[in-house]
Amino acid sequence: MFEQLASYIPLEAQKLIVVLIASFLIGLQREEQKAETPQGYSFGGIRTFPLIGLTGYAVAMIAQGNPVALGLGFAVIGAFMLMSYKHKLDLFQGAGLTSEMSGLFTYLLGALVYQDRFWIAIALLVVGMLLLELKVGLERFARRVPAAEILTATKFLLLSVVILPILPNHPLTPLHINPFQTWLIVVAISALSYGGYILQKIIGDRGSVIVSAILGGVYSSTVITIVLARRGKSQTRPFLYSGAILASSGMTYIRLAILLCIFSEVLRREISLFLFILGAVTIGVGVLWSRHIVKHAAVEQDYEIKNPLEISSALIFALLFLTMTVITGLVISYSGSLGMYILAPLTGVTDVTPFVMTLTQSTGLSIPIKVGAAGVLISSASNNFIKGVYAYSFARGATGIQSLILLTLLAILGLAPLLYVFQGIAK
Repeated sequence: MFEQLASYIPLEAQKLIVVLIASFLIGLQREEQKAETPQGYSFGGIRTFPLIGLTGYAVAMIAQGNPVALGLGFAVIGAFMLMSYKHKLDLFQGAGLTSEMSGLFTYLLGALVYQDRFWIAIALLVVGMLLLELKVGLERFARRVPAAEILTATKFLLLSVVILPILPNHPLTPLHINPFQTWLIVVAISALSYGGYILQKIIGDRGSVIVSAILGGVYSSTVITIVLARRGKSQTRPFLYSGAILASSGMTYIRLAILLCIFSEVLRREISLFLFILGAVTIGVGVLWSRHIVKHAAVEQDYEIKNPLEISSALIFALLFLTMTVITGLVISYSGSLGMYILAPLTGVTDVTPFVMTLTQSTGLSIPIKVGAAGVLISSASNNFIKGVYAYSFARGATGIQSLILLTLLAILGLAPLLYVFQGIAK
């Protein structure tokens, strides 16, 4: 239907409609902000921004690809924006530049649409509208994130951009260590952990125990288990804390499934779907278990999780990953699959991620596919049981007992696919 309708409308008319809609939306958003401006003046509105968008379209059409002419048009619009901003400063010293920058942005959208850059124009429009509409949330987020953490993230990005492209992207040493893949894994793990870390920062004290536990599972369910067990020891809400600990472990399964999908095609086909389903079911059971109380209590932030994008954290993970790679390679060389089955449960004492990521790089090469899949399942199950022991040790009482039982059952359930895996090995 839409294709038939578009066939009756000339291409230039379609472009004009896109420009008008895009600039109208920006103008509508800025019009809504006028009443909130403390100086009583704000540049442009529902009429001005469509005119700016059409101007950008017309200048691009006249310029016919000449960047100088397009730049002159941009400079003229910029001069008007500068005059507007100067007028605002005369009225109010704390005036912002958002409306003026939106005007320049609208001009460029018109030029992009004329040049048939529809996708990039619409993508920029969506991102721009989100930035304009989410002002309060973004400002709150900026207040919650210290400047030191922003600097840390910037340094990490610079190191990733500089280091990653120059690293050799081929196996080195008899253990097949690929420097490029090693650092890429460090970047991916840190970025995924940072996502959960930032969400925790945004939610802060307003988040419930269960929400904070799930987000913490993205970072480290072992750390979250210990933290919640300590808090649960002095509380009279065992269902809440044991359910939150279980939900945190469920998120860890989803995290591992995502990493397998990214870094190992063979393990993705073998067990990632099971990990996704087990993780989702575990989170659901954990939430339901915690509902034995009427209301979730807010988490008191008496602990501080380290920023996973700090260079020291990244280097420590890289060292752990390389160490596990060497150990796993030696174990497989001297003990074969039996050594893997002995090593896998031992890795569950702390974070299993370095061991699992080692398997993503070795499975299908030095490690048979079925053995690698079994290693992931055994190490994850071992980690769940160990977390249950940690919870019992730190919480005692009903919280510790419930956590130990729930995580032990989860560990047993997580081993269920081994029946299929071992059948494949036997064949």
